[in-house]
Amino acid sequence: MKVLVTGHRGFVGRRTLRTLSEQGHEVTGVDIVTGPRVANELALHMDCRDLFKAPEFDVRYDLVVHLAAIVGGRATIEGQPLKVATDLAIDSDMFQWALRTRPGRIVYYSSSAAYPLHLQAEQYGHGPMSEDDIDLDRIANPDLTYGWSKLTGEMLAQHAEAEGLRVHVFRPFSGYGEDQDASYPFGAFRDRARAKADPFEVWGTGRQVRDWIHISDVIGATLAAVEQDVPGPTNLCTGRATSFLKLADLFAKDAGYSPEIRPLADKPVGVQYRVGEPSKMLSFYEPKVPLEDGIRRALA
Repeated sequence: MKVLVTGHRGFVGRRTLRTLSEQGHEVTGVDIVTGPRVANELALHMDCRDLFKAPEFDVRYDLVVHLAAIVGGRATIEGQPLKVATDLAIDSDMFQWALRTRPGRIVYYSSSAAYPLHLQAEQYGHGPMSEDDIDLDRIANPDLTYGWSKLTGEMLAQHAEAEGLRVHVFRPFSGYGEDQDASYPFGAFRDRARAKADPFEVWGTGRQVRDWIHISDVIGATLAAVEQDVPGPTNLCTGRATSFLKLADLFAKDAGYSPEIRPLADKPVGVQYRVGEPSKMLSFYEPKVPLEDGIRRALA
């Protein structure tokens, strides 16, 4: 296939590009960040918005994997909401370009942050969230500007499908991997465990819960869904609830020490409970990497 990957230097993007390249596809990546190239890759160093707006950029791709976005960790989401809101412009320009060039398929990554906040509060009752918990006709408040941008992206995807485009929408939960940046919890915990930090710091109370899914399973499920033409939004998750305190404990045990785990109440924490219902994903793909294996790989 002829494939375009936007944001191909990011955490998900570089893994996606490498996987598609290894499968023998003709892959073009576009990113404002530079980096080493891989086999079968054509890299464009530019803002994808400039590329989408260029009248001469009328290449028709078999697959577009749209990953370009401003995300950052929790500090960015809470501390720089207007910076994150730039994602609205990035997604809008991509879909306008797609209407002009008519790619075969589009992968749009939404987020678990798009789910209503009231379903993720401590008092809610701690149930996993299913795809039907988002109703674009009756929108409930999501997680800050990042959640709003992803909800808007899902609505744009819906309109694009009405115009005849094929758009696969995915809602990843807490994706992680060995090379994840330390601005994210998994990357930060990895670095603390490698350094045998004592005390081992955890933002907030540490009781906040997430659903961790390895990056290889995020990509594996995505490509399986595209190949099998799975319709509608799909959670990418495991359904396994793990608190930050438990994650810190797993890291410390694998690193071979027993630190004091110290909560930092003055740090951003996000929602209390964010776990996905994986039934739809499990109908076409089963995760291969348990959390314990992912931690082991990260510390190896």
